[in-house]
Amino acid sequence: MVGYEGKPVVVILAGGTGTRFWPLSTKRSPKQFLTLLGSKSLLELSYERAKGLTSPERILVFTNRAFVKKVRDILRELPPENVIAEPLKKDTSAPVVLSALLTGLLFGDEVIVTLTADHYIEPLERFIQIVKGAIEGAKRTMGLYTFGIKPTYPATSYGYLELGQRIPTDDGLEHYKVLRFKEKPDRETAERWFAEGRYLWNSGMFVWQRQVILEEATRFLPQHVKAFEGVLTSYGTKKWDRALREAFEEIPSISIDYGVMEKSERVFCVLSDFKWSDLGGWLSLGDFLPKDEMGNAYRGVLRAMDGSGNVVFCQDPKEEVYLIGVEELVLVRCGRRTLVVHKGAVERVKELVRSLGEDL
Repeated sequence: MVGYEGKPVVVILAGGTGTRFWPLSTKRSPKQFLTLLGSKSLLELSYERAKGLTSPERILVFTNRAFVKKVRDILRELPPENVIAEPLKKDTSAPVVLSALLTGLLFGDEVIVTLTADHYIEPLERFIQIVKGAIEGAKRTMGLYTFGIKPTYPATSYGYLELGQRIPTDDGLEHYKVLRFKEKPDRETAERWFAEGRYLWNSGMFVWQRQVILEEATRFLPQHVKAFEGVLTSYGTKKWDRALREAFEEIPSISIDYGVMEKSERVFCVLSDFKWSDLGGWLSLGDFLPKDEMGNAYRGVLRAMDGSGNVVFCQDPKEEVYLIGVEELVLVRCGRRTLVVHKGAVERVKELVRSLGEDL
């Protein structure tokens, strides 16, 4: 580990085990390890964003214990000890609080940038510019910063930020006090918020000073802080794995969104105009794939006759798919598995995966 360099500590949350991209995504290879756009996995792309902000020695990756070796193999220039194994799945409050405590132990009182490992963000240059604006904002306000995305439709799967007073800055960015931080509204509420125009989507990424997030966590998640403070003396020793597991067993499972952000009065955001998506499934991926003249989104070699509005994805980009007279389908080819589902029934993929058992 190295000392202060005038750069933030960047935390990448890479513990997801989602199956929305089945059959490509499985429990052994969840979304963050997939190559969905371009030639690099989502984890690699997230790491590139982190490197645009700081040095590898100041990047911490939190992941499921089962994926530690995989992460280290993919991110070879990252110090091996910077990959932190989560022994149990306890949602995002656990790595957020633990990362703040570890940052104090390893680096001192620093600004922490917390990123996701499985989102689509472009372009890199604009992303870095906006994050740096949030870093300065977090220092200036002593607040918890997030990145607000202007909604393009009334989504019910995203958290929302109700904008309050605009904060004057000289960085050319729009900073706001957040009046309310609300997670995943129902359809009627989402439509009302979308129409009002005072709400932004929450991107799930954060910037804060270490002491500020710990103050708010102590206030709203004291059990987390107490449990993880007790394991710091074991870091780097043979006692670490057992002590960390015992700490995880003591805490409830709760996201940082519900655990702190919805309750805190110290939340701010910067309006972020980089391209962003949480890539929640095959339908959202279709928005970023190339399209033919009939509006079919695809990866692979696609030949379509009288077929439109389909999403076709081939794990092997040289694989050929032929469509005749079909519309609004999702077709995925992965190894020996093929998924064909109507767009209107794509949410049932999770139901299918559950029915197939635990060995996926």
